[in-house]
Amino acid sequence: MAVVKMPQSGKLVIKVQTGVNAAGSPVYRLRTFANIKPDAADSDIFAVAEGLISLQKYALVDIVRQDLNNLVSQ
Repeated sequence: MAVVKMPQSGKLVIKVQTGVNAAGSPVYRLRTFANIKPDAADSDIFAVAEGLISLQKYALVDIVRQDLNNLVSQ
């Protein structure tokens, strides 16, 4: 039985450091943007993330693309 991956949608997640807590450990927040087209190129998503980061007052930690797929048997 063959299993095929069917792309559905995705998310862009930008992780920023918003400060430090009382113990001196960094505090992070996630900025999530849903409904990313599954056929969008990684370079295009990265360019959009860079534009969004320029609007943030916090320091960038990470850029993540999360893809959602259905697995179907054929």
